[in-house]
Amino acid sequence: MKVTSNAMRLVNPDEPAGQVEIDRIFAAQRETALRLRQSTAAQRLDKIDRLKRAVLARQADIQRAGALDFGKPAAEVDLTEILPIVAEANDARRHLRRWMKPNKVFPTLLMFGTSSYVQCEPKGRCLIISPWNYPVNLTFGPLISAIAAGNTAILKPSEMTPHLTALMAEIVREVFPEDEVALFQGDASVSQALLDLPFDHIFFTGSPAIGRVVMAAAAKHLTSVTLELGGKSPTIVDATADLKAAAANLMWSKCTNSGQTCIAPDHVYVHESVKDVFVEHCRQALAKAYGEGDAVRTSPHLAHIVNERHARRIVGLLDDALEKGARLLAGGQHQTDRQFVAPSLIDNVSPDAKIMQEEIFGPLLPVIAYRDLDEVITKINDQPKPLALYIWTKNHKVADKVLRETSSGGACVNHSVVQFLHGRLPFGGVNNSGLGSAHGLYGFKAFSHERAVVKTWLLLASTFYPPYTHLSRRLINWTLRLV
Repeated sequence: MKVTSNAMRLVNPDEPAGQVEIDRIFAAQRETALRLRQSTAAQRLDKIDRLKRAVLARQADIQRAGALDFGKPAAEVDLTEILPIVAEANDARRHLRRWMKPNKVFPTLLMFGTSSYVQCEPKGRCLIISPWNYPVNLTFGPLISAIAAGNTAILKPSEMTPHLTALMAEIVREVFPEDEVALFQGDASVSQALLDLPFDHIFFTGSPAIGRVVMAAAAKHLTSVTLELGGKSPTIVDATADLKAAAANLMWSKCTNSGQTCIAPDHVYVHESVKDVFVEHCRQALAKAYGEGDAVRTSPHLAHIVNERHARRIVGLLDDALEKGARLLAGGQHQTDRQFVAPSLIDNVSPDAKIMQEEIFGPLLPVIAYRDLDEVITKINDQPKPLALYIWTKNHKVADKVLRETSSGGACVNHSVVQFLHGRLPFGGVNNSGLGSAHGLYGFKAFSHERAVVKTWLLLASTFYPPYTHLSRRLINWTLRLV
């Protein structure tokens, strides 16, 4: 398959690309979406199983494509791209029949004489726009939820990972007819062309800035949206924490995919009494994982930055922080033309440094000493609500206080990033970090309309029809007191 970054390219590269193709497939999916309203759990699960088998059959190809696009280790591809898809598919297989069943609702006093239930019905034609940092995971994961809910889908992955995107296009073409699932490759003009169409639901994963663009486009058609965004996810390490475990875990979650993870720890607040010990544990964890000095540059265990432009951006954040008085504690090596930035720790970071204002999305970690936990909570609350928040402590009261007095899309105590893999929890942000939830039942509901149904067996409401007599008004007053 030829990979192109020019304008619009459909799954089949031999077909002419452009607005005509987008419109044709969008129109073709209308009739299919109507038909799929009647689809059974078995039919939906068959499609999900075929997708899972196709992904597993191309595991080696996905690993190679990940290496070409990111220099990503094969094990990391398996853990972060393939494992979440398999888990999502298996969860749907175990629970879809129950999710699809009507949820009976006990009547209120006002609804005496009726029976009621909530029925999840497909939304219809769905658009899934996915990012470049975990292309397979963040494209096929939402697709499984869309299929489970009985929808059609058009996929638009990022053009910044051409090898993985081209491979996904092949898989989609092998598994699905285009009137059920289709994938378009191309740049932002393709995304804009798709956003101009009246989809029934849009699932977007990306930055808050582009999330606003997506939401504005959806508003023109009153299309519902799920926005999985990002932000600056803080971490707190207090004086009681297991510092060695915290350091090893945070270096792993920060440096996986070279920090290009929306839920990666963005910066860490460490109690001043344990900061030096914590930093030393971090240095040891980095050395164990990736080596030291020049060895880091050639480590087979460290993914590279997606492209040179992003590498320059990350190095620019580091340089700006150092120019404004920050101190380098570990790392600092970089070679932007090789898309390499070493995992790096810095402290004494000025509040007005760019690294404290922008989402880092790279392997740089500011370490900030604190004395008063209330001040840390104030700083967190002064910023937009993050996608994730991490707390390391052995004091349950400290964890409860932070959780009670802050807000974030998700949170972990004595761990990080694993909330993404917990299929029975809603994954999503709040306000600036996102809108709506994904994974498991929550992903199924994101792509479903929860339809309220009332069936009446005894028409008591006729008592209140006009004309309003003395008796009917007495009944109304009695009802007001009763309910």
